[in-house]
Amino acid sequence: MHCVILWMGSFEEQHRSALMSCIELVLMRKSNTNYHAVQAKLMAICNRNLIDCYEYPRYLRDVLKGVYKEDYSSIIDEIKFELGELIEEKDIAKFLKTMES
Repeated sequence: MHCVILWMGSFEEQHRSALMSCIELVLMRKSNTNYHAVQAKLMAICNRNLIDCYEYPRYLRDVLKGVYKEDYSSIIDEIKFELGELIEEKDIAKFLKTMES
C-alpha cells in the first residue's frame, strides 16, 4: 500500500507532506514505542519534531540509526516503497540520499 496524499499547494509542499506521512506510517507500523522514541529524541537533541526533519534530514537519519540500529536499512527501503514514483522527484531524492549516507 502506497501513501496517497491529496493536497492543494506547491509541489514541494505536496512532496513534504507525502514524504513525512510515509515516514510516520512506516515508523508507526514498525513499533509505536520506537516511533515515540524517535519523536522524543528529535525534540531532546535538536528541538525539532518529525515534520521539521524535511529541512534537516541529518537529524532524522542519526536518530533513526540510533533507535532502529540494524533495521535502519529496512526502514529506508520501506519508506522508498511507500513513496513509489515520488522517489524520483528532485527534492525527495535529495532527502533520501542524505538518509542513505
